[in-house]
Amino acid sequence: MKHRKIASILLVILILTLLSTQVLASENTRTLKFTDKGEDVLKLQKTLNSKGYYNYHIDGIYGKITEQAVIKFQIDHKIRIDGIAGPETQRTLYGNSSDGTSSKNHTSGDTYWLSRIIEAEAGSEPYKGKVAVGNVILNRVNSKEFPNTIYNVIFEYYGNIPQFSPVQDGTIYNTPSQESVNAAKDALNGVRPVGNATYFFNPNKAKGSWIVKSKSYVTTIGGHAFYQ
Repeated sequence: MKHRKIASILLVILILTLLSTQVLASENTRTLKFTDKGEDVLKLQKTLNSKGYYNYHIDGIYGKITEQAVIKFQIDHKIRIDGIAGPETQRTLYGNSSDGTSSKNHTSGDTYWLSRIIEAEAGSEPYKGKVAVGNVILNRVNSKEFPNTIYNVIFEYYGNIPQFSPVQDGTIYNTPSQESVNAAKDALNGVRPVGNATYFFNPNKAKGSWIVKSKSYVTTIGGHAFYQ
C-alpha cells in the first residue's frame, strides 16, 4: 500500500513536470539562425526592414542577407555579435529592452512632436538616420542637462536662439512623412542607433566647432555626425 502511494505521488510529479515544461517551451521564443524558415523568420525580416537594416525580398528564409542584417543590428545596439537572433537580439529588436528605454509611457503628443522634428531635421536622411535623430531627442529628455519633455527639448532656446533650426525657420510645423512617424515610434520603443548621443549636425552645412571640441564622436549616419 505504501509503495503504491509513493508511486502515485511520483506519477503526479512527473505529469506536472511535463506539463510545466510544455508551457515554458511554448512561451519561449525560438532562437533563429542561418537556414531557419518560418513565420518567425518572416517577422524578423519585416522588423529589420522597418528599421532600415534589411532591404531585400521578405521570404521567411534566414539566409546570408538576413544574417548580415542581424549582425549590423547587433553592432549598432552593442549586443552579442553572432548573426543569430537569440532572446537578447529579439528583445532589443522588438522593443522590449531591459535598459528602461522602452518602459516609459509615451503620449500621442510625444509621437506628434518627435515625428515633426525628425521630418524637419532628417526628412532626406536614411531611415536609420531618422531614428537616430529621435534617439538624440529622447537622450536629451532623459538627461539632467536638458528639459524633461520632448516638446520642451525641441523648443529650447539658448538666449534668443532656438536649439534646433526648424523651430526658427518654421519647418517644425510641416506634416511628417509616414517614415518619419515610424522612426519616431521606433525611437520611443527603445531603438537606439546612436546610443547616448545628445548632439548631431551636418558637417556640410555647419562647422559644429563647439561640438567637435567638447563632445565625443559616436558615428556618422547619412549626412549627420553624432556626438555625446
